[in-house]
Amino acid sequence: MTRSAVSHADLTTLSAHKVRAAIREGAYGGHTAGLAAGKLQCNLAILPERYALDFLRFCQRNPKPCPIVGVSDTGNPHLPTLGSNIDIRTDVSKYRVFRNGALSEEISDISQVWADDLVTVALGCSFTFENALLRHQIPVRHIEDGKNVPMFRTNIDLVPAGQFSGKMVVTMRPIPQAQVAQAKEISSRFPQAHGAPIATGDPAQIGIADLSRPDWGDGVQIREGEVPVYWACGVTPQNVLLDAGLPLCITHSPGHMLIADVAEDAETTILTTP
Repeated sequence: MTRSAVSHADLTTLSAHKVRAAIREGAYGGHTAGLAAGKLQCNLAILPERYALDFLRFCQRNPKPCPIVGVSDTGNPHLPTLGSNIDIRTDVSKYRVFRNGALSEEISDISQVWADDLVTVALGCSFTFENALLRHQIPVRHIEDGKNVPMFRTNIDLVPAGQFSGKMVVTMRPIPQAQVAQAKEISSRFPQAHGAPIATGDPAQIGIADLSRPDWGDGVQIREGEVPVYWACGVTPQNVLLDAGLPLCITHSPGHMLIADVAEDAETTILTTP
């Protein structure tokens, strides 16, 4: 049953459990940047078991954009190592369903799409380390502006595995020049959330033509004295899955993450269900 709608601002002080409850009940359908501070946020890739091993190989070979933090049992929609009551079918505010290499639909509940052969792979998200940046007074522009993080396609090749290959996607955050080194050091502490940035400065060096026109998310202002800093992004596997043309795969919509109960600075980088 859908309850009365709540806003992003209504959720900013709530626990991960309560944010997921609002999403599950249909009360919130927006992005999750800035929510459940201190908790790990996760990208999702849900695919048939027969493709899962090659996809996991792909993630292992490309840990910057695809840091594995959880893997479900086949057909099990729960991820108990990430949260005691997570139901992957309902606890993400927006999903993308792809069929035969094309986007089929964006929906807020995948219960009707779920099948007994599906495996969920949870991947770390850069929203996680943003809380650490903010604690050190490093501004995060899209959170300040109430927007989704800007995401861009790049020309950076990924290491293939089986039928999975492609180019890296990055997020961009404008960082004051004097704080770039500190931002790199802080984010490097979170390998499960993409770790240190992969580039700074001129976007052309990684194949981005226009920072005002992101491929996903929202454009943000780069102010005088700030440097664009680029981190590997969990939208990368969405493109890879799309290019692979699987008969069915499901992901989160960009910026609409699964919020886990585990701490953002947990030492474990690979978690599997028992």
